[in-house]
Amino acid sequence: MTAWPTVVPVFVDAVVVVSAVLALARAPRVPAAVRRVLPRPRRGRSVPPLAALAVVTGLVYVNQVLFTVYVLRVHGGDASFVARYLPTGWFELASGSPVVRRLADAFPAPELLAPSVLRVQAFLELPFVLLAFAAVVRWFDAGLYRAIARSALLPLASVSYTVVFCLVEWDLRNPYTVDDIVVRAVSAALTSLLVARLAARDSGVTRTPASVSGLLVFIGSLGALGALVLVVYDTALLYNLGRLDDRLPLALAAAGLLAALRGVAHRLREDRSAPGLAMSFVRHALSRWLALFFVPALAVRYGVVFGTPWLAAGAALVIGAAACLGAGRDTVAGPEDATDAAGLRTGRRRTLALLLAGRLTCAGLAGAGAAYVAVSLSPGPYYETRALSAGAAFLMTAVVACGVVDVVDRRRPGAGSPAQARSSPSASWCEGRPGRS
Repeated sequence: MTAWPTVVPVFVDAVVVVSAVLALARAPRVPAAVRRVLPRPRRGRSVPPLAALAVVTGLVYVNQVLFTVYVLRVHGGDASFVARYLPTGWFELASGSPVVRRLADAFPAPELLAPSVLRVQAFLELPFVLLAFAAVVRWFDAGLYRAIARSALLPLASVSYTVVFCLVEWDLRNPYTVDDIVVRAVSAALTSLLVARLAARDSGVTRTPASVSGLLVFIGSLGALGALVLVVYDTALLYNLGRLDDRLPLALAAAGLLAALRGVAHRLREDRSAPGLAMSFVRHALSRWLALFFVPALAVRYGVVFGTPWLAAGAALVIGAAACLGAGRDTVAGPEDATDAAGLRTGRRRTLALLLAGRLTCAGLAGAGAAYVAVSLSPGPYYETRALSAGAAFLMTAVVACGVVDVVDRRRPGAGSPAQARSSPSASWCEGRPGRS
């Protein structure tokens, strides 16, 4: 038994590597399948993953209230019976709340609430994280959401996340660990079926435009949802319902921002003209990154704490590089124009590749500077807060920079090169619309 604490990080690292390799092998096929996975005709009301996520989040908080009732009535308000097995920073209960105390006094059979100790959380944590990721993918492209749900990526993600959760359970093992592992295995099977069924009934046609406004709305939505997820983890999944009053202003601000941004997103219309070179790349990169990161996302996150940080960071960088390489190919290539000689096609692609590399270098430097500032200003004890702030700052700054260089290119006198070169076959292919030869 004493050897396990040193072996768990090795297993977490193995999951990071295997998940990344599987994603690199399977995910590149998904974007090509997006156009083939059409929405089903409406038969009743489809349930978007965000709505399902809201239900799961509500159940998480209900369990927290019931857990507090259990501790108050059965253990006299002392959570040390379980807290002693887990790290500091857990079990800051809302036992002082008059509402919770009245509920505890009136609850008829508090002994029946024993499963609220870790077991219910073990069942709900996987649908919480999978539905959050699914909601983001659907915002970006409903077709991509359906394609991922019909591919091997969904069961692979469910297994990868569950294995990581079980390894963390064993690293923090306690008298409830075996029960939790069994519950998580059941949750893995049911959650995959749930997400697949939701996607099969989905009839959405949403798609983030390859424009500055569209991509900024998407990135802002991602950041707002990320803030809400961190609040739920801090106050509920770590049994810290007593912190909710302090975190409530942040949660309300994030929820309000998310609602406003999704309202704006529904009013945005995709520009049918060909997007600029850099903006087309950004949209392709995000699409490929969402597909590639779906499986190893949780392994990378927990690998920083429970595994080898540099390995987790390296896996994330490899996935990002693969997304960028694929997006670069998508941006400069397209259906072949039969009137072009092979040499002319090759020369045009090289020109586009050089132009794209220059623009992305400028945008990347600007984004890196913004990310550095965001990390310097980010408060809080969790590295996820700094990562979320840095990612949002980088993406938003880079998107604006890409939009600026594309606009400058269009307005440049005699700029028939990148914008016009992308006007029909290449541009229409990049945006998923059939090109004309």
